[in-house]
Amino acid sequence: MKRFLLLILALWQQRFKLYFFAAIIGALTGILIFYPINDFIFYFEIEGNDLQRNANTALQYAYKQLMSSLAGNTPKKTLFLAQVGAFFGLIIAFIYEMLHRRLQRINRLSSELSVNLHSLIQQGEGPLLEFKSSFRWDLEQERVNRALETVILKTLAGYLNSSLGGTLLIGVADNGEIIGLAKDYQSLKRQDQDGYEQALVGAISAHLGADLCQFVKTLFHVIDGNHVCRLIVLASPRPVFLNQGKTPKFYLRTGGGTRDLNIQEAVEFIAHRWNR
Repeated sequence: MKRFLLLILALWQQRFKLYFFAAIIGALTGILIFYPINDFIFYFEIEGNDLQRNANTALQYAYKQLMSSLAGNTPKKTLFLAQVGAFFGLIIAFIYEMLHRRLQRINRLSSELSVNLHSLIQQGEGPLLEFKSSFRWDLEQERVNRALETVILKTLAGYLNSSLGGTLLIGVADNGEIIGLAKDYQSLKRQDQDGYEQALVGAISAHLGADLCQFVKTLFHVIDGNHVCRLIVLASPRPVFLNQGKTPKFYLRTGGGTRDLNIQEAVEFIAHRWNR
């Protein structure tokens, strides 16, 4: 139970810090900037809009009102403008978070798409690249084997949990030989690229989380008449668990393989990975 609570705290600590400090900065902005601007405008509404004649007086009036506020003489107005500033701070933090994540995704995708598939395969498997012969068709037993889907999902979970993401090529053997997706296609109701992508998205949604589909980009290539599926996996903004029965497991890409972490390892990794 204690480890579980530590895990929950690790999930929210980083976002809490971002929004907490955004609210504090926003509140200070409301008091130190919105407050005098409000009084400056108020002065001109009362005294007239002759800017040249009233500007200095208006500034002095706004300054005095601000000092009065800081002295605690106008608590209701000060609190109201602090709340307004905090609200705007939270909005800005939310926009920043969304734009930052989107920019990271765009940069990663641009980098991945600039790499030629032949060059990618020649690199061989490594921490950021893995080959799988098929998604669900067992080449040895010549039949559909749904356990192979779990192997794919483990790799995706490992890449999602890593800070760098990774690339998974389906239809390529461990030695780089192009196997293709023909057998996988035949195992689907809709035997084409769209049906294949739907099957992948369905598996990700069901076992990893529907919100994570946006972090797995699916591309198809044709090499010597054989189709290859290229999955570009981006780093997830949250920890990803693979649901296998009633036991969710936490996978991480380490070296050239993917392994599941025990509870203590997962808690420590999550605290480091999502709270930097």
